[in-house]
Amino acid sequence: MKAKVLILIIVIISLIGAMAMPAAAQDDVVVEIYFPVAVDSDITSILEGYAEAYEAENDGVDIIFSYEGGYGDVKTKLLTTIEGGGELPALAIMLATDIYDLRNAEAIQSWPVDEAYLEDFSDTWLTNSYYDYDGDGEGELYGLPFQRSTVLMYYNMDLLAEAGLEAPTNWEELATTAQALTTEDRWGILIPNSWPYWLFQPFAAGAGQNIVSESDVEVYFSNEEVVEALQFWVDLYDVYGATPEGVQNNWGDAPGAFLDGTAAFIIHSSGSLGNILRNAEFEVGVSGIPGQDGDAYTVTGGGNIYLVSGIDDATTAAATDFVQWLTEAERAVDWSIQSGYYNTRESGFETDAWTAYVEENPAIADAAATVDNAVREFSVQSLGDVRNILHENILAVLNGEADAGAALQQAQTDADGLLSIFQ
Repeated sequence: MKAKVLILIIVIISLIGAMAMPAAAQDDVVVEIYFPVAVDSDITSILEGYAEAYEAENDGVDIIFSYEGGYGDVKTKLLTTIEGGGELPALAIMLATDIYDLRNAEAIQSWPVDEAYLEDFSDTWLTNSYYDYDGDGEGELYGLPFQRSTVLMYYNMDLLAEAGLEAPTNWEELATTAQALTTEDRWGILIPNSWPYWLFQPFAAGAGQNIVSESDVEVYFSNEEVVEALQFWVDLYDVYGATPEGVQNNWGDAPGAFLDGTAAFIIHSSGSLGNILRNAEFEVGVSGIPGQDGDAYTVTGGGNIYLVSGIDDATTAAATDFVQWLTEAERAVDWSIQSGYYNTRESGFETDAWTAYVEENPAIADAAATVDNAVREFSVQSLGDVRNILHENILAVLNGEADAGAALQQAQTDADGLLSIFQ
C-alpha cells in the first residue's frame, strides 16, 4: 500500500512540474537556416543579432543559423540531408545560379509571397530568382534576394594621381593604364581567373555579348564578341605585360595585394568593398568593368534565400514571416552596411541610415550604381556540367594551350549537346 501511495505522489509531482513548464518551450516552431560564410566580415554575430531581435518580437519561434562553410557546402549538405532522410532545415542560402539544379532536384519550393512585397525589390536582383524566367519578371519564384553582390573594378586613386592618369573608361585605356602602373614590384591589374566565368562575364558583356541568354538552355560561348573578350584577357599579359601570365588562383590574395600596393587594379567581388575601405591607406575608386564602348559593365552574383521542400505548414509560415522581416528595407540597409553585401530594396536607398553611409563612403554609392548595368549571371540547366565545359576551355586558352576562337567553339559545341536534352 505504501508503495502505491509513493508512486501516486511521484506521478502527481511529475504532472505539476510539466504544467509549470513554459508552454512556448514545448510549442516553439524551429526555423533552421543553412548559411554560408563567404565574405571577410563578422557575419555570424550580425545574424545572431537578427535572430535574437526577431525572437524578442515573435514568441514561439526559434531562429537557428547553421553555418555550413561555403555556398557549395550548403548545397551539398541540403541535398545530402534530403537524400538521407535527415531533419530538414526550413531555409537555405545558396547561389542564385543554383536555382535550376535545386528545383529539378525538388529540394526547394516556390515562395508564397505577394506582389506588393516583391515590388520593392530591385528588378536586377530578381532576374536570377525565377524558374522558367521569361525576361519580363514572369516565372515561378524560388529565390529571394538577400546576400547579393556584383563584380567590381577596384583602383588605387593615389597611384593614378601620382602618374598623372585618369581612371580608365574603355578596354584600350584599361590596358595602357595598367601597363603604365606595372613595375618590378607591382602588377597593373590582377584578375583572379581560376574560376573564370563570373569575372569573365562583364568583359564579354563589354564586348557586346553576355555569355548566356534569358533562357535556361542557350549560351553564347563562341560568339565573336565573347572570343574577343577572352583574347583581351590574354593580351593583358601577352601584349601589355600588365598582369601575371596564365591561370591565377589568387581570389583570396587579390584584396590584400591591392591593399599593400602590389596591385594597382583588381577585379573582385563587391563583397570585398567594406574590408578594403576599412583598411586602405589610400583613396579607393570603384566602378564596373570598362567595356569597348566606354560604358561600364558588371554581373550579378551571390546568394538567394530558398524555402526548403518537405517542411510542415507551421514551419513554412514561420520561415516566410521571418524572411519578410529580415528583408525589410531598414534591415536590408543594416545588413548591407555591416556585411558589405548590397541593399536589395529600392526603398532602402531613401533611409537615413543609407544616406549617412554613402556620405561617409562615396565609393559605396559608386558601387551601387553599377547594378544598373548588371547583366544576368550565368545560370542554365545542368549548370555544373556546362560551367565546367566553359571553364576547361578558358583555362586552356589562358595557359597558352589553345586558341581563343577554337576553344570557345569547342565549348559551344559541347554545351549545346548537353543543353539539347532540355529543349
